[in-house]
Amino acid sequence: MGKIIVPTGYMGSGSSAVTDLISEIEGYDADTGTFEYVFLHCPGGVFDLEDKLLSGNNAVRSDEALHHFRKRMNQLYDKKYWWVGHYNERLTPRFMEYTQEYIESLVQYRPEYYWYYQENADAGMVCRLIWKKLVSTLSLGRLQVKKPLVYNDMMLSYITPEEFYKNTRSYLKRLWTDLGISERNIILDQLLLPFNLFRIDDYFGPEEIRVFVVERDPRDVYIINKYIWARNHEPVPYPTDVDEFCKCYGSLRKMEKAARHPGIMRIRFEDLVYHYEEAVGKILEHLGEDKSRHTGRKTKFIPEASIENTQLYISKPEFYEEGKVIEERLEEYLYPFPYERKADYEKTF
Repeated sequence: MGKIIVPTGYMGSGSSAVTDLISEIEGYDADTGTFEYVFLHCPGGVFDLEDKLLSGNNAVRSDEALHHFRKRMNQLYDKKYWWVGHYNERLTPRFMEYTQEYIESLVQYRPEYYWYYQENADAGMVCRLIWKKLVSTLSLGRLQVKKPLVYNDMMLSYITPEEFYKNTRSYLKRLWTDLGISERNIILDQLLLPFNLFRIDDYFGPEEIRVFVVERDPRDVYIINKYIWARNHEPVPYPTDVDEFCKCYGSLRKMEKAARHPGIMRIRFEDLVYHYEEAVGKILEHLGEDKSRHTGRKTKFIPEASIENTQLYISKPEFYEEGKVIEERLEEYLYPFPYERKADYEKTF
């Protein structure tokens, strides 16, 4: 039986380098490259469902939770032009079949009544409301059309944590089986984020998963965010004002809860570049693999190329002052570079 391998990080921290490196190891496949699997932690995903059903649930809260979850999974399944979706191709064609059966395993009651959430009129309901009013008026109240609702299949669940996690693990196991986990190790980029690793014991056993949390010097994260991604018209996740960046990045990192699971390993992106042999050795050890299995060495992750993505804060004079601000404000997250090197800004990627 193979393992689920999860490279993850803090938006721009270089976790794709781990995806590339591990996919060089015999028996470790990243069929979809650095495609990000978000269905656990996205809004309306599995973790949202967990929170709604197990914390603050009530007589109608679970109905919204289950419907929102089904809607979001439907979108991830085959919504056109949504880059995080297409699970029918990237995960399994049976994704919605398994998802619906999973939902059914959580549903305990299907009442006849409805609640205010279902009465929240949208554009599609306006015509039906007008028709209802027209029929009632013309028949002098003798005929009544059934009140239109957003949906009619109300689902309630007061499931226990033990039942929820058991059913969810069964659901996930079916997905991993279709991916081929019985024959190989599967790399699923961003399946978990550092901020929800505290949940890992509820969903995975100690030998089922290996997570690599990649950190990166925030000075380079800032420069890449402001000057590289913006130059390439990529989405910019952090503020481009250096003071606001420091506040945002520091707050983000402090939100993370401690997670102690034998499958979690923290690694610095820069170690992959400046201490390549040692870093690769640690990764192989965490995977339980011998170095002889690293048959595709430097075919996908090339440290000699990635070094141009480091120490960018000194690559241009205009970057230096902003780098100094970050150095003072986010000292605990800086990387101790073994030597100073001026990167070739034009070779960054």
